[in-house]
Amino acid sequence: MSANTYLTPEERAALESVRVGIAGAGGLGSNCAMHLVRSGVKHITIADFDVVNESNLNRQFFFRDQIGQKKVEAVKENLLRIEPDADIRAVDMRLDASSAREIFADCGIVVEAFDAVDAKVMLVSAFASSGKKLVTASGLAGWGRSNAMRVRKMGNIVAIGDGETSVGDGAAPVSPRVGIAAAMEANAVVSLLLGCEP
Repeated sequence: MSANTYLTPEERAALESVRVGIAGAGGLGSNCAMHLVRSGVKHITIADFDVVNESNLNRQFFFRDQIGQKKVEAVKENLLRIEPDADIRAVDMRLDASSAREIFADCGIVVEAFDAVDAKVMLVSAFASSGKKLVTASGLAGWGRSNAMRVRKMGNIVAIGDGETSVGDGAAPVSPRVGIAAAMEANAVVSLLLGCEP
């Protein structure tokens, strides 16, 4: 049974009417995209330059037989298995501020799903003054402390995570907390599209 069965026609229309941009197709981006498609979002642009490798399988929405594939192509393949009618634009490139603004120009909401802090800062800087809605994540490494994960809204930016736990010694990127953050990012997008507080 489709998730759309539980939504009103107006809610379905709202979810299907906006293109969502996702910057990064790793643990955050691939899982956020999966949740969005399962929720009824039909138009997604996802950008990344990386390939699937074995170390990604502990937390990213890929499968062993996709090792070596471009992440954007592999995630597109997986999303279309969920919803064959989805309109998924897979952009295989490393984003900078200029290319991000161009690639996501027609997106009503952009999701920041990068690993590197400098890439996160770049994307936020690229869109902070644009008025475009931006959903970001910071502080999601390790395990446990689920209640530390929270949503903060600052103008057009919605920030997800505990804001402090970065990947490093004793704080590996592990599926549950990465998955929680990805689901929270998707939940924020769905909330924004349906006119609710994220």
